[in-house]
Amino acid sequence: MAKDKLTKIILEEKDIPTSWYNITPDLPEPLPPLLHPGTQEPTILPPPLFPSTLNDQEFSKERFIEIPEEIQQIYKMWRPSPLIRAFRLEQALGTPAAIYYKYEGVSPAGSHKLNTAVAQAYYNKKAGMKRLATETGAGQWGSALSLGCQFFGLECKVYMVKVSYNQKPYRRIMMETWGATVIPSPSTETNIGKQILEKDPNSPGSLGIAISEAVEDAFGRDDTCYSLGSVLNHVILHQSVIGLETVKQLEKADVEADIVVGCVGGGSNFGGLAVPFVQKKMKGKKIQIIAVEPTACPSMTKGPLAWDYGDVAGMAPIAKMFTLGHTFIPSPIHAGGLRYHGMSPLVSHMHKLGLIEARAVDQKSTFESAIKFARTEGIIPAPEPAHAIKVVIDEALKCKESGEKKTIVLGLSGHGHFDLSAYEQFLAGRLEADTYSEEKVKQSLAELPKVKYAG
Repeated sequence: MAKDKLTKIILEEKDIPTSWYNITPDLPEPLPPLLHPGTQEPTILPPPLFPSTLNDQEFSKERFIEIPEEIQQIYKMWRPSPLIRAFRLEQALGTPAAIYYKYEGVSPAGSHKLNTAVAQAYYNKKAGMKRLATETGAGQWGSALSLGCQFFGLECKVYMVKVSYNQKPYRRIMMETWGATVIPSPSTETNIGKQILEKDPNSPGSLGIAISEAVEDAFGRDDTCYSLGSVLNHVILHQSVIGLETVKQLEKADVEADIVVGCVGGGSNFGGLAVPFVQKKMKGKKIQIIAVEPTACPSMTKGPLAWDYGDVAGMAPIAKMFTLGHTFIPSPIHAGGLRYHGMSPLVSHMHKLGLIEARAVDQKSTFESAIKFARTEGIIPAPEPAHAIKVVIDEALKCKESGEKKTIVLGLSGHGHFDLSAYEQFLAGRLEADTYSEEKVKQSLAELPKVKYAG
């Protein structure tokens, strides 16, 4: 196939996956269960918070789960998303590597998050819910769920991490345009928010705090369920459309991936891209699959694999995951979507099994890589996937040194059009270095739940 034919690999509408891929039945070891925060016995997701269909998907042993027609029709607004060959970046690096990026910024919400937001809004509507409560870090998830709720006539309440609420006002306006109510977290609208503010009136907030507020909100109303944009199995299930399409696009281009790279905060974007490639790896294909996190919140590269709560208040189930401790609050980096104290149990499990690897990169080098990508490929990436871009560039330069012609696939989860204040700070030389406090992590890990479960 001629070189110019490979610039953009676009599938047809008929090629949109009609089923999501569930990797859990293919894993060589089963996932550890979720534990009830009170009894510490294996549990399902709390029924008042999640509709039964999502609970079924969370623990399903079915390899493929059919995507309802109503969801498929909405997916057609932006799916299949393009797989693009980064020729200009390759030329700028002088690398023999072939770099492809799967671009999820083409969704109306500007990121991959809409893949699961639409699904979760659909299943909650079918269950008779009138309203959803959720948290958001950088605002991508809150934006996506706001639109998903609008598609199905649901109200949406978003607790937005305060530092991001202040850094990214246009994300808030985007959510409000789509009908959501958005408040900075920690807030005075919940008991946990009040408790946090009493201890620290200037708290920048965290995803763990915002999750606790949204969970408390949902527990307090019969017409409301809680919606989570990452971490859980059913979220990664919905995001598997990314990886399924990527595999098909690479086949269309007659190439195979040697390295797959994605950013990781809670795990949904990375997990959705990675799981079909992990399946290939388990069947004997030699693929390097790299999850990239920030040095300010390095749960997989510095945290232990331990039982921990998914939220600050300890209201969510206890999960076996790589964690920095549920009370840990990272420094206020601009990649708000990566400021979660723990890692998806599924992603953690794949890392434990050696199916994926993890790396951490700092904020400054991340933005240097983002600028290089923007000036060669024209797309201004969100700070979150810019972490993955840094590692892609590192790997491409290794190929330059060795002369190896590897194929590198990048998950570009969204654009950075609402993150320009961060770019402004970087370009002006005012971007602060991210910090990581071993002492704070030590204090946080001391508060891990004392789990007796031995199964």
